[in-house]
Amino acid sequence: MVKVLLCGCNGRMGRAVHNMVSNEKEMEIVAGVDTYTETANPYPVFTNIMDVDVACDVVIDFSSSKTTDALLEFCTEAGISVVLCSTGLSDEQLKKVEEASKSIAILRSANMSLGVNLIIKLLSQASGVLTDAGFDVEIVEKHHKMKMDAPSGTALMLADAVNEACDNKFHYTYDRSQRREVREEDEIGISAVRGGSIVGDHDVIFAGQDEVITFSHTAYSRALFARGAVSAAYFLAGKEPGYYTMQDVIG
Repeated sequence: MVKVLLCGCNGRMGRAVHNMVSNEKEMEIVAGVDTYTETANPYPVFTNIMDVDVACDVVIDFSSSKTTDALLEFCTEAGISVVLCSTGLSDEQLKKVEEASKSIAILRSANMSLGVNLIIKLLSQASGVLTDAGFDVEIVEKHHKMKMDAPSGTALMLADAVNEACDNKFHYTYDRSQRREVREEDEIGISAVRGGSIVGDHDVIFAGQDEVITFSHTAYSRALFARGAVSAAYFLAGKEPGYYTMQDVIG
């Protein structure tokens, strides 16, 4: 039985993970962490992760970057693996994640969807061919109006997948409103749309002469992200220290 500590347990994604795990026979949530405690939970909920005194095998984190430092400190000291799903981490925090992965198993992904991570694998195969043929790359992402970070972590993941396949020759452009010049060849444009209740929509557009190829992914519910997080938790439980991604999960 995989015992899970769920951080951000009372948020949108936390509730989705809770519902997903409730149908699992080999996994249970033994405790949660959240600043909001008005929700009735079938497990103890702590407002501070440093106060957690319940034994667990792995943490699934859907909280926020504000709590990442404390999360890493707690898990490193306790020797607990982490499925790190929070986005908006600073460069300094990313360095802390890498450092922590030397002593505990960490799986970090800005998007837990199987489909998105399969697209990343396909992009690594297609990007070099298309950009060498003169195709321009643009990424458009759409999310609900409550999402605070822009561009999304997934959009940056997709841009990085293209860039790494092309020897990191691109720079990212987030806004062209102050520019009066043609598009540069070595840029990837990333645009963010915020509105309504859009769960998540991402398009990677390769625009060439007389043809356009688009890799597109649409999320219709948060359940698919919860499913990915649960799969990642199964994968990570008992793993040796190291830095893992969803690419390791899908194989």
